[in-house]
Amino acid sequence: MPIATVNPATGETVRTYPSMSDDEIEQALAAAAAARPPMRSASFAQRASWLRAAADLLDADADELAATMTLEMGKPIGAALAEVRKSAAGCRFYAEQAERMLADEPVDPAAVGARSAYVRYEPLGVVLAVMPWNFPLWQALRFAAPALMAGNVGLLKHASNVPQTAVYLVELFTRAGFPAGAFQSLLIGASTVDRVIRDDRVAAVTLTGSEAAGRAVAAAAGQALKKTVLELGGSDPFVVLPSADVTQAAAVAARARCQNNGQSCIAAKRFIVHRAVLDEFTGEFVARMAALVVGDPADPATEVGPLATAQTRQDVADLVDDAVARGATVLTGAKLPDGPGWFYPPTVLTGVDPTMRLYAEEAFGPVAVIYPVDSLDEAIAVANGTAFGLGSVVWTGDPAEQRRCVDELAAGSVTVNGMTVSYPELPFGGIKTSGYGRELSVHGIREFCNVKAVWQG
Repeated sequence: MPIATVNPATGETVRTYPSMSDDEIEQALAAAAAARPPMRSASFAQRASWLRAAADLLDADADELAATMTLEMGKPIGAALAEVRKSAAGCRFYAEQAERMLADEPVDPAAVGARSAYVRYEPLGVVLAVMPWNFPLWQALRFAAPALMAGNVGLLKHASNVPQTAVYLVELFTRAGFPAGAFQSLLIGASTVDRVIRDDRVAAVTLTGSEAAGRAVAAAAGQALKKTVLELGGSDPFVVLPSADVTQAAAVAARARCQNNGQSCIAAKRFIVHRAVLDEFTGEFVARMAALVVGDPADPATEVGPLATAQTRQDVADLVDDAVARGATVLTGAKLPDGPGWFYPPTVLTGVDPTMRLYAEEAFGPVAVIYPVDSLDEAIAVANGTAFGLGSVVWTGDPAEQRRCVDELAAGSVTVNGMTVSYPELPFGGIKTSGYGRELSVHGIREFCNVKAVWQG
C-alpha cells in the first residue's frame, strides 16, 4: 500500500508521501535513543504538564483534525469529532493518574527478611507502536499517553492510508513541549517494520491490527526477545436472552454493529438470539440497520460512511457473497452500490453455518449475522465457538444469567446490557487469537515498565 491519503468517499488520491530512506530511519532511531534520558529523568509533574498541553491542543484543533480523519479513512464527521474529544480526555486521564499508578509499592519487609522492600515501575525505553487506520487518533494516543507518562519514548508506524494523521501527531507532541525525539512517526511500509523491531535501540513493540500482522510482529520481537502487546481481530458476540429489553437491545445492536462504518475490532458482529425473542429482535434490528443513512462522511447527517480502502470493501463483499452462494439468507443489504467511493450497505444475514467463511472470519464492515439458539447453554457455546476473544455483550434482566455470562464468556471483556466501548479507566485487550496484553487503565501503563523488585537489608 502506498503511503497516501486517498479519499474513500471518492477514490481520489489527495496526497502522497515518500517512504523514509535508510538514513532517515537511522536518524529517527538515533533521536529516539537520545530522548530516553530526558524522558526518564523528567518528573511526573513535568510529563503531565506536557501531556495536558497536548490535550488542550487536541481540543483547539478538533474541527480540522476531525476533517482530516474523515478525509483519510471515511469516518463520519460526528464520530471523528467524538474521537478527538475522547483522545484529549485519555491524555488528561493519564496526566492525572500516572504518578499514582506507577508509585513504588511497599512489601512487608519482615516477610522477606529485609529492612525495607518495595516494587518500582521504571520505563523500558523506546517503544514501537504499529497502529491501524480505523481509529487513527485514539489508537495512537491510547498507546502514546501512558507510554510517555511512564517515561518511555514513542515511535509510531501508522497505517499507510492515514499519513496526515501520523504527521499531525508528531507536531502535536512537539508543540506540547515534549523533548526532541520523544515521539516520532515513521513513514515506512510494512516490509520495513521487521528491521525496526530488531534494532537494539527499540525495547518493546505494541500492535493493533490483523492476526497475520500480529503473528509477524510477535515472531520478529520474539527472536529479538522483546516485549509485545497485541490487540488483534474480533468477532464479538452480542447475546440476547428472553428477559432482555428487546427494543433497546435492537437499537444498541445496530449502533454496535455499524460504529465506525462497521470497522471496529470490538464492534458486535455475531448476534446470538434466543428463539423466544428471535422474531421481535430480528424485525427491529433489521429495520434499524436498513434505515441507517449511508453517504458522504463529511455530512453531519450521515451515519455510515464508506469503508476505508477498496480492498477492505472487497474483502467484506467476498465474505458476504460466499455465504449467500452457500445458502445464507439476506435480510437487508448485501449489494454493492453504483457510483464512486467504497461504500457498502448495512447488511444482515441469517442461516450462516460452518461451511461459510463468514462463520469463522471477521467481517470488517457493516455486516451482521443472526444465530438463533434455544438456551443459555447454547448461546454461550456459540459465543465461545470462534478463535477470537476480544469483547462480548449479553442482554438479560436475569441476575443469574448475567453472572454465568460474566463467568463463562471467553473474552477480554464482558458488557451486560450495553455495547462494548473502550475507556481509559478499564483494561482493553483480548485472548486467543485476539491477542494478549492490555492497553488502558493501570494495566496498560505498566505493560511497558520494568517491574523492579527492591530489597534492602
